[in-house]
Parts: sequence; C-alpha cells; structure tokens
Amino acid sequence: MNTLRFFILSCLLLVALASRQPAQAQARRPGASISQLDNAKIAFITSRLTLTQDQAQRFWPVYNDFVTKRRELNRSARQLRRDADNPGLSDAQLRDNFTQDFAIRQQQLNLEKDYFEKLQKVLALRQVAQLYQAERDFTKEVLKRVAGQNAPAPPPADQPVR
Repeated sequence: MNTLRFFILSCLLLVALASRQPAQAQARRPGASISQLDNAKIAFITSRLTLTQDQAQRFWPVYNDFVTKRRELNRSARQLRRDADNPGLSDAQLRDNFTQDFAIRQQQLNLEKDYFEKLQKVLALRQVAQLYQAERDFTKEVLKRVAGQNAPAPPPADQPVR
C-alpha cells in the first residue's frame, strides 16, 4: 500500500512540475497540455478511488474505453450545435438537427448506463460513486486553475488602482 501511495504522490508531483512550464512552451506543443491533463486526471482518480492493483488493471481499460466513446459523442453534439447556429438552415434542417441532438443525448445516456454496469463488475458500488464524484471534482479543479491563469495580473504596488 505504501508503494502505491508513493507512486501516486510521484505522479502528482510530476504533473505539478510539468504544469509549471512556461505558457510559450505549452503553446508550441498543443498535444502536450492534453496529455498532461489526462495524466493528472489518472493520478487524481487513482488517489480518490484507492484502487487495488488488481482493480486498477481491470478498471483502466474499461474506463479509458468509456472516456473515448463519451468524447466521440460529445464531439458530435458540439458539431450539431455549431451547425444549428447557421442562419441559412431551413426549418426542416433545424428539425433534423434537433432530432439528431436528441438521438446523441440518448446515446450518451445509454453509454452511461452500459458503463455503469461494466464498472460495477470491476469496482465496488461505492467506488463507482467515488469515480463520478472524482470526475466532477477534477473538472472543477481544472476550471478553477484555468480561471486563475486567465485572471488579469494585479497592478504593481507602486501604481494606483484605477
């Protein structure tokens, strides 16, 4: 158990150090920030779920498959929303767009239900609940950090605030 905790702490430390890279270096490697985010999410979820080694080996392939399918559906939904903003669409095209959107949302719900069942075969029910909470907490943390990075810098102490 101590080895697992050491591993998790090491991963978190590496992610923390990697996130301190200058913004210019990250801008040159756009895929790097996604990879860092995925690595941070893995470390975050691992620490929250306290997975045994056996559970981790069975959990991550199932979870990664779920995340991949969920991302594909989310991309499709975003594309439909972009298409709906086109002022040149006819009413029939808009109706079709809504129908497709409803179908994607139903697919998302079906995917959630399907993987809820699959996850219960790998994790205890309480761990499944912790997983969903960990995903929400991780998203909140990322949004908080992004908002903090995008906040304007405070004026120097010798200049008055306007």
